[in-house]
Amino acid sequence: MNAIIEIFPVLMKGLKVTVTVLIFSAILGYLFAFITGLLRSSKYFIIRFIPNIYVEVFRGTSLIVQLFWFYYAFPMLFNFQLGSDLVAGVLAISLNYGAYMSEVVRSAIISVDKGQTEAATALNMTSFQRMRFVILPQAVRMMLPEFGNYLIQMLKATSLVSLIGMTDILYHGDILRSTNLSMAPTIYIVVLLFFFILALPLIFLTRKMEKFAKKGVASP
Repeated sequence: MNAIIEIFPVLMKGLKVTVTVLIFSAILGYLFAFITGLLRSSKYFIIRFIPNIYVEVFRGTSLIVQLFWFYYAFPMLFNFQLGSDLVAGVLAISLNYGAYMSEVVRSAIISVDKGQTEAATALNMTSFQRMRFVILPQAVRMMLPEFGNYLIQMLKATSLVSLIGMTDILYHGDILRSTNLSMAPTIYIVVLLFFFILALPLIFLTRKMEKFAKKGVASP
């Protein structure tokens, strides 16, 4: 018990960094997902081309490699500094998960009953109006449960930012472990508990999203 009391305040130092990375990664990740998913839903190949490349590259390569690429390779290749390790970490996580979530967006859009689109067309709605007032409201409901799951995944991915020197929860755990190897099992158990406690409200939110998603969606 005394060991846990000693470890807890040290890990708390990294809580702000972990939560900050999660919030910014989630905001940008959802933004990338919506933009990319909408573009990939287009019937025009030229509009789908670049988003498809982005998705295949970020889904087909490791998040750790992407993290190192933004932090080390990008500034060296283009002689352009991203500004901070926070920017590199957030970009890597948000672009990676944005690529995965874009498929959720695209799938939800195309799964809306075609009869809904036909009815909107019969009412003389433009393509923009059909997307805004008919398709997206229903598609967003279907996206919510998966978005909740990916939010939990992003929380777990924040632990990788310790690899580029960000002082998150895992970073402080590693520092503490390096100075006291005998406490290593206890330290990592407490780190695990930290992430589990952070995930609990997200798990609850995801379950609420699942219940909400079941209401009022027209399906084929």
